[in-house]
Amino acid sequence: MKKNLPDEKDVSNKTQVSMFVLSGLTNDKSLETFLFIFFLHVYIVTIVANLGLVVIVSNTSNLQSPMYYFLSYLSLVDIFYSSTITPKMLSDLMSMTRTISFEGCALQFFFYGALASIDSLLLSTMSYDRYVAICHPLHYMSIMTKKKCLRLVLLCFSVGFLQSSVQTSCAFSLQYCGPNLIDHFYCDAPLVLRLSCSDTVPCELVTVYLVSAMAMGPLLTILLSYFLIIFSILRMKSAEVKKKAFSTCSSHLTCISIFYGTIFFTYLQPPSRAFTLQDKVALVFYTAVTPMLNPLIYSLRNQDVKKTII
Repeated sequence: MKKNLPDEKDVSNKTQVSMFVLSGLTNDKSLETFLFIFFLHVYIVTIVANLGLVVIVSNTSNLQSPMYYFLSYLSLVDIFYSSTITPKMLSDLMSMTRTISFEGCALQFFFYGALASIDSLLLSTMSYDRYVAICHPLHYMSIMTKKKCLRLVLLCFSVGFLQSSVQTSCAFSLQYCGPNLIDHFYCDAPLVLRLSCSDTVPCELVTVYLVSAMAMGPLLTILLSYFLIIFSILRMKSAEVKKKAFSTCSSHLTCISIFYGTIFFTYLQPPSRAFTLQDKVALVFYTAVTPMLNPLIYSLRNQDVKKTII
């Protein structure tokens, strides 16, 4: 269905909106206090758990391997990723007016898109690290050098921020004449674009292309890495060695399953479909709960981290 657009003269005569209104998580007053307390605790645990994991990795000699090097950056990204969405969401739960400035919406849009992509790329990089460790154990340290690990991290951050810059500049260079209600608890790309009174087709195509690339590119790398890992493990003769090889991948696979499971549930929907409460629940899990789970999963399922904590 084509969007009915005003002609160019009408658009130019309308005032650009200076702020957006967010519908928030709920309008049920009886739920707001409970949700505020719950997500405040989730946010605190997220910050403490991820920061704690970074400190543990940085100060423990037996955790100075590429896997934990990437994990510490994943934890840092999760801290900032959660902080992009959760504080504003908590503030809106206790506020009568759920507004965000045009510039604030653009910044939230930018950092959310960048950090989500970096998260995906780091998970992909960690799968490559597991592939090298299991399939080429004798050459592991010569392949995964400190310099190479740093370059991979820099590549993840560069690609993440670059693609988000393109998305944000495209979306927020459009005209927004009103209405200004975003039916969400943060500035998400599809819902922001729906409010524009300009032709949004080019930006929608850019968004679809970049989001698909940032989701499917790393996912294909992960699938290929684990296909080769499983093939290599099945060729091992010792059951004990097989068990140990699988255990080194279990935490990473759990994090990947949660991360991509939520993305597919939320975003693999028809574009014209109405945004529902179920979508908000899935996205609040994706933005607020998933960053908390990553360090907990690695702490509970990884023997090296568990021994350090204990």
